Amino acid sequence: MNANTENFFKDKVLGHPAGLFVLFFTEMWERFSYYGMRAILVIFLTGAIIGDNPGWEWSTPAALSLLGTYAMLVYLTPLLGGWLADNKIGYRMAVVIGALLMTIGHASMAMETPTFLYIGIAFLILGNGFFKPNMTSIISKMYEGHDEKKDGAYNIFYMGVNAGAFIGIMLCGWVGEKVGWSYGFGLAGVFMLLGMLQFYFAQPLFGNIGDKPEKNQVNQDAVRDVKAGLKLNPFRPLDLFLIAVFTVSALIFIINDPLSKIGDIQTLNFDLFGMTDSLFFALLAAVSFILLLLIRLPRYVKIERDKMIAFAIFCVFTVFFWAAFEQAAGSLPLYTRDFTNRFLEGNAATGFKIVDLVVTVVPLLIITYVLLSLFRKTFNRIGLSNVILGISFIIVWAIVIFKLYTEFQSTETEVPVTWFAILNSLFIIMFAPLFTKWWDSKYNPPASVKYFLGLALLGLGFAFLAFGARNVPAGADSASLSMAWLVFAYLFHTLGELCLSPMGLSYLSKLIPARMIAFMFGVYYLAIAIGNKLAHYVGGDIEKIAQEYSLSTFFLIFTFIPIGLGLVSLMLHPLLKRLMHGVR
Repeated sequence: MNANTENFFKDKVLGHPAGLFVLFFTEMWERFSYYGMRAILVIFLTGAIIGDNPGWEWSTPAALSLLGTYAMLVYLTPLLGGWLADNKIGYRMAVVIGALLMTIGHASMAMETPTFLYIGIAFLILGNGFFKPNMTSIISKMYEGHDEKKDGAYNIFYMGVNAGAFIGIMLCGWVGEKVGWSYGFGLAGVFMLLGMLQFYFAQPLFGNIGDKPEKNQVNQDAVRDVKAGLKLNPFRPLDLFLIAVFTVSALIFIINDPLSKIGDIQTLNFDLFGMTDSLFFALLAAVSFILLLLIRLPRYVKIERDKMIAFAIFCVFTVFFWAAFEQAAGSLPLYTRDFTNRFLEGNAATGFKIVDLVVTVVPLLIITYVLLSLFRKTFNRIGLSNVILGISFIIVWAIVIFKLYTEFQSTETEVPVTWFAILNSLFIIMFAPLFTKWWDSKYNPPASVKYFLGLALLGLGFAFLAFGARNVPAGADSASLSMAWLVFAYLFHTLGELCLSPMGLSYLSKLIPARMIAFMFGVYYLAIAIGNKLAHYVGGDIEKIAQEYSLSTFFLIFTFIPIGLGLVSLMLHPLLKRLMHGVR
């Protein structure tokens, strides 16, 4: 047992090491900045160029092409950042570098010029690559020898993720829409900076956990597998060729999509086989990657091969799940702004203000209690970190009080577009404990059923939107549909997420040999990245589909495809059960 981790468990907060809650708050501020910025990006880019709070009046395809490329790269750069931390700079330094880069990124976006927007997004992508994979790596190292505590630790950490998303969307969204877009982007940067400083000055708590790795470390996983008689599978020339084709083709598509739609730069647009918009290269990338898997997987011994095939099937479902789910960041805010009646008067306005007060203040009170518990245990050791964290919360409470005071002064209320996005985090916090109990019980369903439930519930959420928009005629630019349809949609989307999203990493750890986890982790993140890009590539056509067919038709696409794939998952149950060789 690691003596360093034993020392780590001496100072506990709510039954866990105090350092876990330093990570909790650091991740919370990072998610605050990420989701806060993302909540207002598309609304700002597509907003009218005139008015009290003007946007840039970009076209929907242009705005969503930028969001899609950003979201895709956010899930790919952690592969490089994780490797650098593992082999060169250590987890803690990677987190600090990532947070600093993201702070610069948010500050750049607050300048509100196209050049600084692109610079800012580039810094956010790079910073995320350093930050995202290494927080969970620190937790893993921290709990070595305490495996029985890991599930609880990750649940607490996951609450930090959702608390950050909740507060970030609420505050950056309100400030961006009601005060000014620059202030919304800037607020995200302020809390990213404070989160970085809080973490940096808390490092004495971590001992040597996450330090720069020693040189010449042996790959113990590979050695152990060889001793166990398992066959290694080095990359051959054909493998490397397919990886090169995949990489080049994917980059052409990723770069060309925003270049052609935002800047009308057609350099990489080729009309090949009737496919323009470099779609040919997207398909070439997909085919080359599928071929790579088909060539590599048969080289493994049977049980390993079967388990990896099962995981690859789950990755296919993952692509389509996120392609639908991530409409929440792109097409759904536009639907909320243009087609939803968000104006409330009289008792309805008062009722909303009370609901908004409760859902704002109660989570903040709980998180503030956790903060004070951390202070009591750690102020003597990391006083400066605690002071910075305390200042962060004073700022949050000041903005919340100002927001609530402002809203209660008005006799009528316009619900912010971004307010609905907080429902996802709110529903996760409400329902995650119930799903945890379900998965831990004897009624825990098999993987195929979980994927069916996740996809079917997601599709059902879009069915509410399709039904609500059934009377909106083709070509309509606006409507006044009930907010209830959005609430139902976010509820069922969140229930679907709770069924499916946590399963990916869980089955990765259960099905994949230790020496292959890095490669298959890359495959899993690639699936999410493709799903994100596909979401906004298709979502960018919401206006085109609504003009030519109807708004309801657009949402029916995301109803039928997920439900259909969910049924495929159920039909694959016998095959998946056989391929998983007893893993549940």
